[in-house]
Amino acid sequence: MTEYTAMSQSELMDAFVAVKQDYARLVAQGLQLDMSRGKPGPDQMDLSRDIFELVSTPMGFKNKDGIDCRNYGGLDGLTELKNLFSQILGVSAQQIIVGGNSSLNMMFDTISQAMTHGFGSEPWMKQGEISFICPVPGYDRHFAITEYFGIHMIPVSNTPEGPDMDVIEELVKDEKVKGMWCVPKYSNPEGITYSDNVVRRIARLKPAAKDFRVMWDNAYAIHDLYDDDGDALLNLYDECVKAGNPDLAIMFTSTSKITFPGAGVAAEAASPNNVEMLKGRMKFQTIGPDKLNQLRHARMFRTLADVKAHMRKHAAILRPKFAAVQMCLEKELTGLGIAEWNEPKGGYFISLNVMNGCAKRVEELCAGAGLILTKVGATYPYELDENDSNIRIAPSYPSVEEVAGASRVLCTAVKYAALEKLLEQNGENAKY
Repeated sequence: MTEYTAMSQSELMDAFVAVKQDYARLVAQGLQLDMSRGKPGPDQMDLSRDIFELVSTPMGFKNKDGIDCRNYGGLDGLTELKNLFSQILGVSAQQIIVGGNSSLNMMFDTISQAMTHGFGSEPWMKQGEISFICPVPGYDRHFAITEYFGIHMIPVSNTPEGPDMDVIEELVKDEKVKGMWCVPKYSNPEGITYSDNVVRRIARLKPAAKDFRVMWDNAYAIHDLYDDDGDALLNLYDECVKAGNPDLAIMFTSTSKITFPGAGVAAEAASPNNVEMLKGRMKFQTIGPDKLNQLRHARMFRTLADVKAHMRKHAAILRPKFAAVQMCLEKELTGLGIAEWNEPKGGYFISLNVMNGCAKRVEELCAGAGLILTKVGATYPYELDENDSNIRIAPSYPSVEEVAGASRVLCTAVKYAALEKLLEQNGENAKY
C-alpha cells in the first residue's frame, strides 16, 4: 500500500471517496457494537459457575482453620487465600490482606488513608499541593482516584520497557511527589510488561518524600494469552528489600477477570510495616470481609496450578478475539503510515495510536456507525491526550464475530479521519 502522506492531492481525494462509501455502507447496517471496557464475556464468566456449589450445608461453612465463614471476624482474610495470593504476588502470606471483590476499592481506600492519616508522616491533605506520577497511556480509574482527592497528576511517557525512568528519577527529587501508579504486567492499555531493569530502578528510587509509595496494580499477573509465550515480571518486593526500600511499594491484584468481576476477591500486599499500619486502620471500618465468597474461591482454587489451568481456559476464549482485531488492523492499515498498534501477549487491551489530531474524530465516526469505544483521552490524566492519538481497544466482551465487525468499523474510521485531515491540511474541505 502507498502511504497516505506520499499520495498526491487527487490520489488522496480518490481514496477518501472510496472510504466514505465504505463508511456509508457500515452506517446503513445499523450496528450496535461496544469495545469500550475490558469486561470478561459471558462465556468467560460461565467458566466459574460451579463456584456457587462450593459453599453449602453438606460441604460446611468452615475453612481449614475451623473459622465459621458465616460469622464476624477474620479482618485480613482466610489463610487459604493468603497463601494463594502470596504465590501470585511473590510475598509471604503474612504480608497479604484479602478483602472484598474490588482491588480498585482497596487502592482508593489506601490513598484515602494517606490523605487523612499519612504513611508514617503528616497526612497528605495537610502538606499542600502534592503530586503523583502517572505513566501514560494508563488506566483511567487510577487517574480518577488521584483526581478525586485533588492530587496533581504528572504524566510520564511509557517506553517499550515501561515508564521512562530517567524522568521519574528526576521527579522524585521533589518531596511533594508522593507516589506513582503502575500496571507492571500487560499494562493497560499498551500491554507492556516492565523490564527487569525498570523494576530494579523503581525499587532503587530514593524519593525526597519519605511517604512516597509505588501503587503496584498487578491486575494481569497471570493473564497470559499464550501458554508457552507469556511475559515474566521481576519480583518488585524482593528488589525493594535488596535496595533497602521494603516499604516503598504497595501491591494489588484480584480475581476480577478470573472468576466474576462483580463477585471476585481482591488482595493487597506490602511490607510488614505497611501491612501493620493498614490493618490497624481497617479494624475501624469493618468487622471482616465476605468470607463465604473467599471460601468459595479457596475451594475452587486450592493451588496456583488450579488457577493457571483455569486461566488457560480464559486464554482460549480471548485469543480469537485479539486475533480478529490484529488481523483487521494488519490487513486494513499496514503500510498506510497512519497508525501503530501493539501486539500484547496477555492482558485485556490493544493500544492503537492513530495520526496525531485524529483520535477524537475516529471516536466520533465509530459512534456514528454504531461502535462505542473507550472515551478518547481517558488513558491520560484529566482526559488530556495532547497528541489526540491514543485509542484503547477492549475486545474481550463481544463475540468473535462482533469483534471482527467492530474492527472493520474502527479501521474504516481511522482511514476516514486520516484522509480527511490530510485533505484539510492541503486546503480541501473534506469533512463529511
